[in-house]
Amino acid sequence: MSEAISTPARVPTVGFVSLGCPKALTDSELILTQLSAEGYQTSKTFQGADLVIVNTCGFIDDAVKESLDTIGEALAENGRVIVTGCLGAKTAANGDNMVRQMHPKVLAVTGPHATQEVMDAVHLNLPKPHDPFLDLVPNSFGVAGIKLTPRHYAYLKISEGCNHRCTFCIIPSMRGDLVSRPIGDVLTEARALFEGGVKELLVISQDTSAYGVDVKYRTGFWDGKPVKTRMLELVQTLGEIAEPYGAWVRLHYVYPYPSVNDIVPLMATGRVLPYLDVPLQHSHPDVLRRMKRPASGEKNLERLQAWREVCPEIVIRSTFIAGFPGETEEEFSHLLDFVREAEIDRAGCFAYSAVNGATANDIPGMLPVELREERRARFMAVAEAVSIAKLQKRVGSTMQILVDSAPGMGKKGGVGRSYADAPEIDGVVRLLPPEKISKTLKVGEFTKARIVAAQGHDLVAMPI
Repeated sequence: MSEAISTPARVPTVGFVSLGCPKALTDSELILTQLSAEGYQTSKTFQGADLVIVNTCGFIDDAVKESLDTIGEALAENGRVIVTGCLGAKTAANGDNMVRQMHPKVLAVTGPHATQEVMDAVHLNLPKPHDPFLDLVPNSFGVAGIKLTPRHYAYLKISEGCNHRCTFCIIPSMRGDLVSRPIGDVLTEARALFEGGVKELLVISQDTSAYGVDVKYRTGFWDGKPVKTRMLELVQTLGEIAEPYGAWVRLHYVYPYPSVNDIVPLMATGRVLPYLDVPLQHSHPDVLRRMKRPASGEKNLERLQAWREVCPEIVIRSTFIAGFPGETEEEFSHLLDFVREAEIDRAGCFAYSAVNGATANDIPGMLPVELREERRARFMAVAEAVSIAKLQKRVGSTMQILVDSAPGMGKKGGVGRSYADAPEIDGVVRLLPPEKISKTLKVGEFTKARIVAAQGHDLVAMPI
């Protein structure tokens, strides 16, 4: 009886030629080290390599000629050539790049000491195979590393810090201004998580809508393709990666900038979950100004209505602050009216707290603690009534549920979440014991369920 023998994946090979002085040699060493660390095989030959890197010299005429001849030889024998080094920065008499003028078929040209630019060009033309160090870490998701969440969902941080200076917040003083992660790194981590079994990816940051602002939305590379460092392209690509795995993509901390309007159609088509975690904080224009909130918060009601016209199933979760310094009863009533009219699906509320270092502490009109807490309680009563009314409308519908808990294969029921429920912060779907004896539930898998009742913030459903 013969056994099938698995053939290991072929390791991509990069041919390498280093010309010029010792400074160029050290540049070559850095590039070769990075190539090896990322799992590429390197060689000194052109034939048989997937592409060739030529590190050039441009100091004297003989060196220029040798570099140009070597590039020509590599093109003739291999055809796929990346050029780096001093000659790569040299211009011809007409002002054009000399290498591109002489050899227009090269894949990319960079100047000296440009390791990252060279690696970007390699990734574009020969995708990275793996990280041999991270691949050895037990219980990890490869390049995505170790996660503390259950295996079936994970958080994906796309940036750090924040450019806003909201008066109640001290995050920028602790974490600094916005720094977006390279989009190629974000997408590579996302794919590793899906490949490792993650069924729900929760995108997080301090300001998800601002992704890429700090780098002027520059074009990065992933999987051999250029991708702009911007929220729209990020969400589009995450949806494409998730689709073959049947996985969810959920967006958190999305400031309601006009650019979010481009994301909502992706939710209507099912590319990402029709769920937005939008930190609104308040509704009254004067309070928002005292808070120094961005994104024209006084227009939020119109924004929410426009989003629901495009995607009627969209669920809005938000957080608010009650009792902000100077808040009048009229301003607070405005907030309660907003929550009712906007029909916020899931709302949390904090009584204003004087955090050390927050400039809001200096705003006149600090309210007594008792009044702040009383307004928080009043807010939550209104918000809960709105949420419960919306949950009641789901009774009788059939929803896809991601199972979080299923003792005994779910024979006695279990607990899961619908697209409307983020883990830890929203409600859950309590799954009844299945009517069919053959029906089982498994943690980390989806099941269809018919909603039979609403209980507080939660739903009760029968698996089908």
